[in-house]
Amino acid sequence: MPHPPLADHLLYEPHPNAALLDSWLLSSNSLTRSILENIRPGDESVAFDPNLNPPHWEFGHLTWFHEFWVHRGGQVSSPSLLRDADYLFNSSEIDHRDRWSIPIPSLDVLLEYNARVTQRTRELLAKSIDAEKAYFIQLAIFHQDMHNEAFAYMWQTLGYPAPFAPFSQAKLNANKASSYIHFPETNVTIGSELQSGFMFDNEKWAHSITLPAFSIAEQSIRNSDYLEFIESPTNQADLNPVTPPMHWKKERGVWYQRYFDAWRDFSECEPVRHISYQEAKRYCDWRQLRLPTEHELSLLLSQKENSWQPSHLWEWTSSPFAPFPGFSSDPYADYSQPWFDGNHQVLKGWSMYTPERLRRSRFRNFYTPHRQDHFCGFRTCLL
Repeated sequence: MPHPPLADHLLYEPHPNAALLDSWLLSSNSLTRSILENIRPGDESVAFDPNLNPPHWEFGHLTWFHEFWVHRGGQVSSPSLLRDADYLFNSSEIDHRDRWSIPIPSLDVLLEYNARVTQRTRELLAKSIDAEKAYFIQLAIFHQDMHNEAFAYMWQTLGYPAPFAPFSQAKLNANKASSYIHFPETNVTIGSELQSGFMFDNEKWAHSITLPAFSIAEQSIRNSDYLEFIESPTNQADLNPVTPPMHWKKERGVWYQRYFDAWRDFSECEPVRHISYQEAKRYCDWRQLRLPTEHELSLLLSQKENSWQPSHLWEWTSSPFAPFPGFSSDPYADYSQPWFDGNHQVLKGWSMYTPERLRRSRFRNFYTPHRQDHFCGFRTCLL
């Protein structure tokens, strides 16, 4: 009898070698532990916020996720190293608000749990691993990378000291006007193909489309551009005007912006950040421009960087988060499928707090349109 076809996630090759995976695991986990071990006393207690998580819960969750998929095969019948971990830290099961009221173990207990899980994975990497283990170890590392970035934007929201140094910074451009790059009608491949390495299920599968001609800004919208919009008579006269970003303030006629716990001089040429999709769309309407689609922005991201300027922010697109043709969930079914609900927009690119290994032009991020707490901005297209 013919063998049944392999599950998709077993075909995401080539895999990084064990030494590289071990290096990624150590760097991601060391960063997480440093963040948690250096929280100022009392700062681990945060008020309920639908966009945030209690820091100790978030730490327990990312360790549980790692253990659940790498060492327990995604099966609750396989016991955890930590008592009640499935009840406490499964984000698919526990209501968001309940994360503030459950009895979360002490930080010392969570650190020990994390150390034991990480050591077990390092022992696996010291041996020969199959495609399934390689996939789940990468999934756990990238999931942890995403939570490290979430700690960064949580700290920014709360006004805490920066939890770690950014991985990169945008190059500031003092030129007043942004130029536009014109792309003629183009046949492009969207999504990821087999033998292209690790992918998330929402990237399946590669397919060709014809992208109509368009012109896209070579740089993202800057603080000066956005301030002009905020202070414009049109916005000020609106019954529901767009207000300045939460990290901006004006004192004695001078604007300042906040980086974590520090107020700094306003940088006019810096890419504007912490802007929601709704606010970005209002700006575009005012300028008589539009947001790019995710495919237009993907095409720009695939070009050599000397032809365009990265913002080092996640950038909003006009595309709702939706499945590609032929989509099917991978084992962690809640990564994408629940969010194909018409209430999320695709963002492309990366932020300054995204590690290099997650910076891929195929990667699809997604948030609800009102969110602006993450490190996000936008660029425009001509109508």
